Amino acid sequence: MTAQLSFDASALGTWTDETRFEVTRERLAAYAEATNDPIPAHRAGDVASPVFAIVPVFESLMEPALEVVPLSLLGRIVHGEQDFRFHRPIRPGDELVAKGTMTGWRGRPNGTAACVYLTTHTTTGELVNEQYVTFFVRGFDTGDSVGEQGPEHTFDERLRGQPPVAKVAQHVDVDQTFRYSPAAGDPMPIHLDEQVAKDAGLPGIIAHGLCTMAFTSWAALTELADSDVTRLRRLAVRFAKPVLPGQDLTTTFWRADPGTYAYETTAADAVVIKDGLAEIA
Repeated sequence: MTAQLSFDASALGTWTDETRFEVTRERLAAYAEATNDPIPAHRAGDVASPVFAIVPVFESLMEPALEVVPLSLLGRIVHGEQDFRFHRPIRPGDELVAKGTMTGWRGRPNGTAACVYLTTHTTTGELVNEQYVTFFVRGFDTGDSVGEQGPEHTFDERLRGQPPVAKVAQHVDVDQTFRYSPAAGDPMPIHLDEQVAKDAGLPGIIAHGLCTMAFTSWAALTELADSDVTRLRRLAVRFAKPVLPGQDLTTTFWRADPGTYAYETTAADAVVIKDGLAEIA
């Protein structure tokens, strides 16, 4: 298959058409509720919780992959990594403009990692956030490395030799995926239909990876930033294993450098989010 199929390098750097998104207080509050976010300003819709930033770019997320990855391989794509760079929070009344482009890929024996870069601006041109989304095409090795990958955020194993600065216990509700799906605008059936999930080789319905990441975002804010989202500059993770509804999560933070924290999240003694990084002003 590797010899017959190839990624299309000519589509790298091609931007999607711009999409627009009007931010309402109700939508912000719904997202906070759907991710069990306890921060009052998020629950009231006064300001967006950090991972809400994925919602305005959702329409631009997969389009770059459609231009580069062969159609027969799209069913193998999973969300591998997510890296947010925050320039300012999203607030009700914002009209946002999003677009994306694929920047490159790197083949590996077990699959190929491909990076999509997305930006969100206001209609007046103010940069709100940047995102690096790494998709992983399971079981297909392109055999080469082309273009640019997302920035690194690998966990420094030496940090385990020092005590963590915070450890947060959280619970994923049984109905979490059914609440998150409409709040995020993500209708993927593996999060909603037991049979579809099992047919895909999963044990059953799994939580949205970005919902789990949202849990870690409010853990970081409450423990490290006095619940102030304006202090968060970067949040990056690698999705290591699916989370099941009803599971308990534990997110552990270590101080790496001034204002920089490394973290990981476990469920049932398995690491589900690894290479976590939070930069806080």
